[in-house]
Amino acid sequence: MGKGLNEFGAKWNPVTGCTKFSEGCLHCYALDRLIPQLKHEKYRNGGRLTCHYDLLDAPKKRKRPTRYFVNNMADVFHQDVPFDFLKELFATMNDCPQHVFRLLTKRTERMVELAPLFRWTNNISMGVTVESAKYLFRIDDLRKIPVCRKFVMCEPLLGPLGKMNLDGIELVLVGGESGVGFRPMDVEWVREIRDQCIAASVMFNFMQYAAVDPRPLGRVLDGREWKEVPNDDPQLELF
Repeated sequence: MGKGLNEFGAKWNPVTGCTKFSEGCLHCYALDRLIPQLKHEKYRNGGRLTCHYDLLDAPKKRKRPTRYFVNNMADVFHQDVPFDFLKELFATMNDCPQHVFRLLTKRTERMVELAPLFRWTNNISMGVTVESAKYLFRIDDLRKIPVCRKFVMCEPLLGPLGKMNLDGIELVLVGGESGVGFRPMDVEWVREIRDQCIAASVMFNFMQYAAVDPRPLGRVLDGREWKEVPNDDPQLELF
């Protein structure tokens, strides 16, 4: 979970809460900073993973085509999310072709295990987080999923990724860590990813530098902003 995920527009959070899983989770924006401040009834359990069955049908009530980021306050393939709950979540996405749904996970082992049991309609985009070269295998896992839209989230970027296999990847998003105690990001790591994206004709989106508050730094890299995103449908709400 990361702050930069507001790139994805509307939020749909039938699951809230999570547990830290890998190095990128150390300073989790949602668990450590955002969820503790929220007073809504939905967050009465704080950062403890909670499934909200009453929210599973929420996108069906919205007729206007919308881009949704699914569970920006959780990991959709967290081991504590019941399979039957995931089946209903996918059924909602399947039944709402007017919307685009973007899912993100670090838990690619469970994603690969369960993927054959779901229907991956064309309005679903699946992404994986890769915060360092140690987790490049998650991109290979993503290629095993029968989904036509695949993206990679490199936030927080904690080290150089080296050579990336971007076959079948539509978009790569990169961002540094934010908040007190943020871990530095070398801009050369970002350039290396950008250059590989350009060579592979993959969209590249640079979201933020690493800083306590990255907003004043902007999103300019080498004289321009890199904000490439898929144009899913001209009728959809923009990012």
